[in-house]
Amino acid sequence: MFTGLVQSLGQLQHLGQYQLKITCPTANAPILVGIALGDSIAVDGVCLTVEKILPQGFIASASPETLDKSTLGKVLDNGKVNLEPSLRVGSKIGGHFVTGHVDGIGQLDRAERVANAWEISFKQVSPLVARYIVNKGSVAVNGISLTVAACSPSGDWFSTAVIPVTYAETNLPYLRPGDWVNLEGDVLGKYVEKFMGDRTLSPHHLQDGIGEPSEELSMAFFAEHGYLS
Repeated sequence: MFTGLVQSLGQLQHLGQYQLKITCPTANAPILVGIALGDSIAVDGVCLTVEKILPQGFIASASPETLDKSTLGKVLDNGKVNLEPSLRVGSKIGGHFVTGHVDGIGQLDRAERVANAWEISFKQVSPLVARYIVNKGSVAVNGISLTVAACSPSGDWFSTAVIPVTYAETNLPYLRPGDWVNLEGDVLGKYVEKFMGDRTLSPHHLQDGIGEPSEELSMAFFAEHGYLS
């Protein structure tokens, strides 16, 4: 589990079809402090396991499924990648819950400096992600927790507003229009979709055998219980 707050930038190298080497500019990069074998580290939003520790980085493996669903197989050697260690108990949650399980990819549409922020939009969003893109909702782009500022009805296009510090300390400045990025939808939306797909909640019986019949999940249900304003 991650929060989408990138701690370091690294460089990725391919050591074969499924093995990746990630290095940091300095040996004391924040991501390397306390690193241990078996740790989970998000690399451009993809959860990978540390298999070998290097003086300035680590080695991890990526499965065929991971390479198929993400951009890791497309990143050129020495390409910049965002790095974040897994969330530890008691740590601050500054972004949103990110699992590191990429849903699909999208393309950078444009990046424009506006006042003290950057307006960045993405297109050709995979349908597996587009279904979870909602206005003012959360989305992870290359592992960065961002808020959707605007989106198309289908979610296949969306824009975000990025503050200067986030833009400067991630790999966003290195992206060019047409470049592919990893996208992960908000996990909360996935659970809502699951329950709404079932349309009804299964009956829940208490230990003493007394239970209440389930209520139909609808927009009226959510409004009645304070989920909609």
